Amino acid sequence: MKAIVFADVTDPWAYIGATRFERAAAMFSILTGEPIEMTLRAFQVEPDAPSDGRLLMEALEQRLGGRDKVELVNAQVTAAARITGIDLNFEEAVEANSFDAWRLLTWADEAGPGLQRDLAHQLWRAHFLEGADIADPFTLATRAGLVGLELETAEALLASAEYAEEVLTQVATGEALGITQLPFVVIEQQWTLAGIHSQNDYVQAISQIYSEWKAGEEPDGPEAAG
Repeated sequence: MKAIVFADVTDPWAYIGATRFERAAAMFSILTGEPIEMTLRAFQVEPDAPSDGRLLMEALEQRLGGRDKVELVNAQVTAAARITGIDLNFEEAVEANSFDAWRLLTWADEAGPGLQRDLAHQLWRAHFLEGADIADPFTLATRAGLVGLELETAEALLASAEYAEEVLTQVATGEALGITQLPFVVIEQQWTLAGIHSQNDYVQAISQIYSEWKAGEEPDGPEAAG
């Protein structure tokens, strides 16, 4: 089965949910032997976010209306992340526009199996744990190199407008789907899972979808038995 996961590398819920879905898909594949091909697609939560090095906490305070509200939301996110085995450090995180990151991730998807996934996790960790600016071309190219992508090619891509149209198309597709929660999973272009769920719930949902998908593939009528 093929699963498209709309997410953002600057959204913590997308990070947590995509990680849970990824693990659930791996567990399902181990149990059934049925592989799930997972691809990440861009859905920018803050498409107009500046990339000026401002601390994320300052940006969130302005966006949400005060430190108390930000700390309440962050506490909820941090608790969900901890259950998933993910460390977050909002105090050092830097606000960033994710558009160039998604250009790089779109290229990574074409460059080889597993590279997009590895790069996404590098960028999530860089943004939410290490305080790195993932809108910075040097940071992006360096992380690409760490997962095995060609550093010079990454630098050239980021210096151009390559894959910009593809990212815009991904975002527009997400908008057409009416996405309001991340991650947003589309399986075999027919089934959808919106928002964050537990890993166990994801496994159950994948199993149910797989059963329906296989049933839909089977030919109907008496000839099918013969």
